[in-house]
Amino acid sequence: MPLSERDNKILDELIRNPGITSMLLEQKHSLTRRQLGYSINKINDWLMSKNLPSIERTRKGHFMIDQAVFTKLGAEDETAPMETAVLTSDQRMRFMIIMLLSSEDELSLHHFTSELDVSKNTALKDLKEAQKFLDDYTLSIRYSRKYGYLLEGREFQIRKLLMTITYQIMFMHDGEKRLKELASIDDREVAEYHDRIENVENKLNLKFTDEKLETMPYVLILILRRIEKGHAINLFSIEYEELSHTKEYQATEEIFCNAEAIPMEERLFITLHLLTTNVYSTEFQAEEDVIPNLMPAIDNMLRLFEKSACIYLQDRNQLLDKLLQHVKPAYYRIKYQLSDTISPQDLLSHEFKELHHLVKRSIKPLADLIGSRIPDNEITYITMLIGGWMKRHGESIEKKIKAIVVCPQGVSVSRLMFNELSELFPEIVFLDSLSVREFLKYELNYDIVFAPTFLETDKKLFIAKAFLGYEERQRLRKQVMLELHGYLPHDLNVEELMAIIRSHASIENESGLAEDLQWYVNRDDDLSIHQTPDRKTVNLDQLITPGTISLQNNADSWEEAVRVSAQPLIESSVITPAYVEAMLYYSREDPYIVIGPNMAIPHASPEDGVNEIGMSLLRLRKGVKFSTDYNIHLIIVIAAADKHQHLHALMQLMKLAGSEKDRNRMIYATSAEEIHDIIQSYSTD
Repeated sequence: MPLSERDNKILDELIRNPGITSMLLEQKHSLTRRQLGYSINKINDWLMSKNLPSIERTRKGHFMIDQAVFTKLGAEDETAPMETAVLTSDQRMRFMIIMLLSSEDELSLHHFTSELDVSKNTALKDLKEAQKFLDDYTLSIRYSRKYGYLLEGREFQIRKLLMTITYQIMFMHDGEKRLKELASIDDREVAEYHDRIENVENKLNLKFTDEKLETMPYVLILILRRIEKGHAINLFSIEYEELSHTKEYQATEEIFCNAEAIPMEERLFITLHLLTTNVYSTEFQAEEDVIPNLMPAIDNMLRLFEKSACIYLQDRNQLLDKLLQHVKPAYYRIKYQLSDTISPQDLLSHEFKELHHLVKRSIKPLADLIGSRIPDNEITYITMLIGGWMKRHGESIEKKIKAIVVCPQGVSVSRLMFNELSELFPEIVFLDSLSVREFLKYELNYDIVFAPTFLETDKKLFIAKAFLGYEERQRLRKQVMLELHGYLPHDLNVEELMAIIRSHASIENESGLAEDLQWYVNRDDDLSIHQTPDRKTVNLDQLITPGTISLQNNADSWEEAVRVSAQPLIESSVITPAYVEAMLYYSREDPYIVIGPNMAIPHASPEDGVNEIGMSLLRLRKGVKFSTDYNIHLIIVIAAADKHQHLHALMQLMKLAGSEKDRNRMIYATSAEEIHDIIQSYSTD
């Protein structure tokens, strides 16, 4: 989150005069205790995102500032307020947009040149830049001789733009003053709405962030202005039943108690604006205010993150409460497409960019609850919350070993390697599984690479086959540990650890704790290299049955072969016809589905049309051409219902693919039962 002008002034004051007290700082800058407290929290979040220590306050109101803050900010002078009155093209562009949003008169080019003190050519150039900005909102600027310059597009998108631009202008240098001038907003009107919103805060038992409290009067005034001019909100999927019972809906009624009749759609939209507004604190979270299943979704997201980042977060319940406070308004922003279009990723430090990547990989429980993809800017804010929490508790992934898996054999095989190696090395942060082409463009920092073939890299490279037997796993683990640490870590006895813990603490769930400890320390044990016990595993012979095996001598084309192979799965409704088209598309894009000299595994993503897990096999005695390099005799269609359930069977299939003798036996088999017998011999481990 960027620092506002007020935050910058406070930080600048603290850097220049670290001996100042809270009371003097409040008096000098005309601040309330609440405003100063909020700004200090904002400054600390910003410092942490820059990998700098936070500023602490003593009980007597003095400030404790680490020398690193003086060194960094004193040298760069990043926080010096802008003194120049010359507007940048970016500022002029935003001022033009607010004029288009708020003007009650017809706008000509002269209005822009006189208000912004620029030439006609500059104004026309700025209007073109404004149009580029509006493209993200699917809005356009149109000029007519009769009405001048106008904004065109859905009113919902215009309102979304209005909220974003108002917020951005308010936190420019002298932004509030320019906003009042450009939109002809009266001080008394602002003060009246400010008072109404503060009264609403008390009724809602919450405190809006100061920046939202400052911005909301302007947003509400401009929205009412558009309503009065007849710009009605278009019908959109706001659910009345979801919003009408909320305290925010009651607040809307209170804020506009003296206004003329406002249509229900407008009341719901303004309620939505209040619901999507971040809060600084809440006195309590009433049960009826909690979105059903939101806390479990956040909890599951955090568990996935902890596993990906190889950490155990301290004071986890407090972090969950903090995330809930942030995610509740984010839930409504995402569900009703009111998130900002601009991502603040450039505010992330290098380490936070790695955290952002891991949070993004863990966000699925939240996306599933909302029923929508989580925008990257919302993920960035969640990253900053988690990252700031980790910093406060001395947690970091900076010193952890980070790895990537590079595999040229397609998505499923790459994912298989990623899962296997993640289980084998629980102390290593695995960032991604990549194709060779993705690897060549990869931007995140990593320390080691796992791949089945040699790669040109200046990092440590470990060659690992796509399918590893038990002894190969142990050998690889020892090789990696010796290379990274110069020694093999001693095995730890879980029972001894349990005895030590019992002597110092009460254990509510001994079996659960023992299981977690076993997973963490016994990395050479079977538990650390197999799928988790509660995950259902399916053997290869359960998926490829005589009923899903087809026998032909040849096929006219690769496309025909894939369609024939997939037909048993379509007939049994395991997949839809759309899944076949997706497989053909991906096989054209990615030739790495070939897993053996005569064997290929076309597949697509679960969302492309998979109803349940399944596999089917087509045997072509004469084979079919797949690119100029391969003649394929065995085509196995894989329908994965999720990212995990099919992996055990895929491991067995990879082992079969490595046997030239058994591949040839399948090619020359005379019946589906004969092929299934061969498959069964690989389905016992």
